[in-house]
Amino acid sequence: MKALILGAVRSGKSRHAGDLARELSSTVTLIATGAALDEEMAARIEAHRRTRPADWHVVEEPLHLARVLRSTAAADRVIIVDCLTLWVTNLLCSPDPEQLNVEVEDLLDTLTSLPGHCLFVANEVGLGIMPVNALARRFADVAGTLHQRLATLCDLVVFMVAGLPLSVKAPASAT
Repeated sequence: MKALILGAVRSGKSRHAGDLARELSSTVTLIATGAALDEEMAARIEAHRRTRPADWHVVEEPLHLARVLRSTAAADRVIIVDCLTLWVTNLLCSPDPEQLNVEVEDLLDTLTSLPGHCLFVANEVGLGIMPVNALARRFADVAGTLHQRLATLCDLVVFMVAGLPLSVKAPASAT
């Protein structure tokens, strides 16, 4: 199963992904895309580390997501990618202007052939006001388009609100 778990900041996305992962397999790999570039982000990352099960394997990868997915995926494993939002930010800030498009296409091309389960966590950024600067608008456009494209490839899409999962797209066997 491939799943996209969307929601606002502190909506329960990561917790829900973890709960779902434990239901699917005892072998979980977390691909963490965040980088501790300031004290506040370092504290957020540390909070995630403290609540994460000790038996999870963790791979930190801020840019080359598809490559890590290909080398990590296995039929008996669940991979959680947390989160796509930070991954897109990292790519937008890359000195190589083509890297974003290359990495996104590589991810989308890789996803359907991956064995096992893959759960993508992402912030839904399109519910607020129109950003006032070009970079923020580009980010919202890239994230929104990525979410749409990924949702078509995923079996399950969940929108988290106040810690509650709302099913947006369910696997065919669940309908």
